[in-house]
Amino acid sequence: MLALWFEESEISIRDVPVPDLEPGEALVRVRSAGVCSTDIEITRGYMKFNGILGHEFVGEVCAPENHPLIGRRVVGEINCGCGHCPACKDGLERHCPNRSVLGILGRQGAFAEFLSLPSKNLYVVPDHIDDEVAVFTEPIAACFEVLEQCPELSGGHVLVMGDGRLGLLQAQVLKAAGASVTILGRHSRKLAILEGVGITTVTESSNLLAPSNEGWPAVVEATGSKDGFEMALSLLAPRGSLILKSTVAEPSMVHLAPLVINEISVIGSRCGPFPPALKALSESMFRIAPMIDARFSLSEGVQALERAQKKGTLKVIISP
Repeated sequence: MLALWFEESEISIRDVPVPDLEPGEALVRVRSAGVCSTDIEITRGYMKFNGILGHEFVGEVCAPENHPLIGRRVVGEINCGCGHCPACKDGLERHCPNRSVLGILGRQGAFAEFLSLPSKNLYVVPDHIDDEVAVFTEPIAACFEVLEQCPELSGGHVLVMGDGRLGLLQAQVLKAAGASVTILGRHSRKLAILEGVGITTVTESSNLLAPSNEGWPAVVEATGSKDGFEMALSLLAPRGSLILKSTVAEPSMVHLAPLVINEISVIGSRCGPFPPALKALSESMFRIAPMIDARFSLSEGVQALERAQKKGTLKVIISP
């Protein structure tokens, strides 16, 4: 099969074997996949992964022949736990010490003609959801995780930092949950996607009007920058909550004293629940189509990753 392969800083198109299936797994023919900031960070050294990139996808189950979802369109949770450790038994496979993660850790990814995942990771996509919209299920699920971790945000004031793919989705998820949302970005074109949905957009931190003179009670950091943490910290009110969504390969030096002095809660937030994400997409709750900037075939995968790294680019779609 054709695949976009990353190894030791080199990205290329290769012909590789179709994945072998372990017991309980399904083979999925990829229909479309989205380029994520995490994919880009992996090419910069994050997770030290070599192999097929990609974890945001929609596909069609094609094997084994007796699979109950054969021929159905599916999306899939990307963390594959061992099923036996305490984390897995508590339903936290994303923290299984023996896990593999699609296109990120120990498992070949979605920038290929086929991928394999445990059947229990798969969710059927409603017929009326287009492939390119279904690709957003995984990042939207990650945005819903913030509400799982901090349910109090649904009734409060929240600042979202970053107008990239994740920031725009996060702002919409929080707004739909009832939060009063302001998003801080750098690109008027991106922020314009949120016009008319009740989300305040600003391009300069000096223009931010926090709910109190002391700062924001909650900040979601989704800048994708190593400097985002420190900036977010400067915008928080005492005893505020800082939710970190960025995964960045480059290390950063952070002055931790303000965390102690202002009694700040720091919450890391990663993958999230698929059912509410699919429900939201099924009900067309979010503006998705304007976030797609470019489409490439799998044979053009190298160019797709190059385009995704250009400043100002939102979602890039790869379709085998």
